[in-house]
Amino acid sequence: MAETEQDSDAPRMELSEEVAAVCLGLKVPQSPFLNANRIQRIEAARYEGQEIQGALHVVQASDRVLEVGAGIGVVSGVVALNAKPEKVLSFEANPALVPTIQMLHKINGLEGRIELRNQVLYAGEGRPETMPFYVHESYLGSSLIERKGRSAQTVDVPTAAMEEVIAELNPTVLIMDIEGGELALLEVMPLDPFRAIVIEFHPGAYEIAGMRRCKTILRDAGFQKVEEVSTRNVWTCVRGEGATP
Repeated sequence: MAETEQDSDAPRMELSEEVAAVCLGLKVPQSPFLNANRIQRIEAARYEGQEIQGALHVVQASDRVLEVGAGIGVVSGVVALNAKPEKVLSFEANPALVPTIQMLHKINGLEGRIELRNQVLYAGEGRPETMPFYVHESYLGSSLIERKGRSAQTVDVPTAAMEEVIAELNPTVLIMDIEGGELALLEVMPLDPFRAIVIEFHPGAYEIAGMRRCKTILRDAGFQKVEEVSTRNVWTCVRGEGATP
C-alpha cells in the first residue's frame, strides 16, 4: 500500500552521512524526510516498491534512463546500483529534496552514474522560464498541481525543455512519478525514444477518467503493460516482445 501525504516528515534532523536504511544494497542517508514507518518500508523494498520492481525488470546496462520525479532518490539509486545503466538523468522539482538526493548519490558512489537537475521538464511550445511548484508538509504530496483546501508553500522552479533533454540524453527508458503532473506531460511529450516506461498514475489528481487517458496515450504510442510487474496505478510497459496485451 502506498504512503500518503499525511505520512508526515517529522521528526526533523540535520542531514548527514549516517545510513538510516538499506534497500537492495542502496544505502539511504538519514534525512529530515525519514520517519520510522518510511525507514521500515525502505528496508523491506516496499517504499516505491512497484516502481523499483518494474524498473529492475526492464532496465539494462545499455540503457539511458530519464527519471522525472526523483523523490528522495531511492528508485533511481536502486536502479543505478543494481541494473547499472549507462546513464541516469534525474529531475526533481522540489528544491528541499536536492541535498538529500545528493547525499544518497555520494554515500553510494553514484555521482558519476546519476546526474540530478532541480528543474521542471516542460514539453511543447511556450515554455516559461520558471513554474510554480507547491511544497506540502510531506514531500509525497508536493507537486505542480495546486490542490484546493491544502496549504502549501509555493516555490518557482526553473524549467527545462523536454525536447532538448531528449536530444541530449538519447534516453531509452522513462521512469515517471510526478504526483499527477504525468497526464499533462504525456499529452504533449514525445514517446518514440523510449522502449520501456515505468509510470505511477495519480487518479486522485485527475480522477479515473484522467488515468484512463494516460493509459490510452501509452497504448496508442505502442506500449503494452508487463502484467507481472504492473498494477492498476503503476505500469511497467514496453514495446515489442515481452509485452502483454
